[in-house]
Amino acid sequence: MLTDPAGPATARQQDKRTRRAHPQAAEEPDHASEPARFAVSPLVLPRWTPAARADEAPALSEWERIFLPIDSGVVLLDIAFVPDDPSHGFLLGTRQTILETKDGGNTWFPRSIPSAEDEDFNYRFNSVSFKGREGWIIGKPAILLHTSDAGESWERIPLSAQLPGNMVYIKATGEQSAEMVTDEGAIYVTSNRGYNWKAAVQETVSATLNRTVSSGISGASYYTGTFNTVNRSADGRYVAVSSRGNFYLTWEPGQPFWQPHNRAVARRIQNMGWRADGGLWLLVRGGGLFLSRGTGITEDFEEVQVQSRGFGILDVGYRSQEEAWAAGGSGVLLKTTNGGKSWMRDKAADNIAANLYSVKFLDDRKGFVLGNDGVLLRYLG
Repeated sequence: MLTDPAGPATARQQDKRTRRAHPQAAEEPDHASEPARFAVSPLVLPRWTPAARADEAPALSEWERIFLPIDSGVVLLDIAFVPDDPSHGFLLGTRQTILETKDGGNTWFPRSIPSAEDEDFNYRFNSVSFKGREGWIIGKPAILLHTSDAGESWERIPLSAQLPGNMVYIKATGEQSAEMVTDEGAIYVTSNRGYNWKAAVQETVSATLNRTVSSGISGASYYTGTFNTVNRSADGRYVAVSSRGNFYLTWEPGQPFWQPHNRAVARRIQNMGWRADGGLWLLVRGGGLFLSRGTGITEDFEEVQVQSRGFGILDVGYRSQEEAWAAGGSGVLLKTTNGGKSWMRDKAADNIAANLYSVKFLDDRKGFVLGNDGVLLRYLG
């Protein structure tokens, strides 16, 4: 059973991973109440023209479009591969979407998991992670799946009804071990396949802000108690953006509480994450991109000029310390080869009729971009 560090709390029904790709964007409906990565809900622009067929798809310089056997309305949320079998992976999304590949991501097929099928819910699968042959999947409404045989079979792990917030992220950390984060800032760790969890922080973010609101954190009084986005570094540090983008928070292993930080930019924060060198990147609404000066946790950022065409940039993924890709609304796809100092737009991606929400590099040869309307791009290099 989970131990609630801040006392009982009702899980919020509104998904807070909102991402604005354009000022006129309309929020994607929450499918939790319909017949169901990242519990943090992207916004979807008004319906685009139908996606091109494979023989009509625009040629990308370093990416290829992978067409999937799913409905066009599905938003893809997370992807992971089995370390012991790099050709074997899983792709998650809204509307109860779980896809599996056995050829490195070239072809995908729907995967049915009986323990995740419930006629009363249409699950939104938010996060997947593997360590060796052991893997985890979380979703909304609250669901936790575990495998010890590389995904051949999945077991549903029971969860406390008093879990504070929605599960937004899970990381496999070792044999029978994992780390899980909710959108209210609870961090839990398990070492026995998820049957018992221990709180890694002593209170939720709302409780922390109630104690520190007088310390000068701008926008804390408007905080609704949930994160907009959360990202984990390779060494276990977290950076999270507040629900309204007013400020951001960080946590390092061993700290009892999240640490709030004022934003150093005028516009509200869209997303934040970690560079390959240990520094931070920061995206603001309207297409702005900032990089921290130096490495580690800081409030000192400088803006980098990018050609976003006025659309929001939604995520950044680093292939190496020098090469990274940024993706955003209306097919925005940008590349840097000098650690982020300058960016070039991949104009071939302008014709992709989708918002690109997530850039994932699993190693320097395997990368994917995930979007709405079932859009998946695979890195060719």
